[in-house]
This record gives sequence, C-alpha cells and structure tokens, in this order.
Amino acid sequence: MSTQPSKNLDTFENPNRARDYTIRIRIPEFTCLCPKTGQPDFAELLLEYVPDARCVELKSLKTYIWSFREEGGFHEAMTNRILGDLVAATAPRFMRLTAEFNVRGGIYTTVVAEHRDPAWEAPRPVSLP
Repeated sequence: MSTQPSKNLDTFENPNRARDYTIRIRIPEFTCLCPKTGQPDFAELLLEYVPDARCVELKSLKTYIWSFREEGGFHEAMTNRILGDLVAATAPRFMRLTAEFNVRGGIYTTVVAEHRDPAWEAPRPVSLP
C-alpha cells in the first residue's frame, strides 16, 4: 500500500481569503484505542472552519486521522489534540471539531472543541423574509 498513516498536515493557500466562508468536513471512520482497555473506540468527526490564509489538504487530513488508529487516549484528549494540530497547521479564523463517539458501556460521548482567532468577528446571520 502506497499510503501510510502520518502526523503531517499539508495545507494550501485559501483561494478566496477576502471572504468568510465555511468548510465542513465529515470524517465518519475515526478510530483510536481506549486508554484503559486497549479496545477500539469509534467516532464520527465533523470539522467546521472559516479559513484565513491556509486550508487543510484532504489526503493529508485522511492519513493524519488514520494515524490515531493505534493510539490510546481519552475522548476529550483526542478531540482537543486534533483541534490543536489543525489550528497549528492552518491558523483559521474559526474552527470547531465535534467528535461523536459510538456507544461503549451504554454511554455515548460527544466532545466539541473550538478555536476562534481573537481578531476575527463572525458575520451577522442573514434573515430572509
């Protein structure tokens, strides 16, 4: 197989830096290991961000997410680590990562972590008649 897991996150120049727009990326097959039992944990990740100068390249995001498959970590730690790495790579105006973990022991866990550039002001919502 030519592609391997990687912690590298490649980026490319935002093609429309003058405009605020939202990129949504759904990642339905995130896996990591439970730090207590070593059993696999499964989650669906939803990444939403308003880019500034750089956007994340999707193939590198795929191999980055794949790299967690054999790592143990609590849901909260995994979510915040991934968000931190993505923010470091792209320096977005705004970024939110929602991690919806599948049931384990009768409990579902959803972790939401956000980053906001202090210099960025969100546009006001438009209400149409």
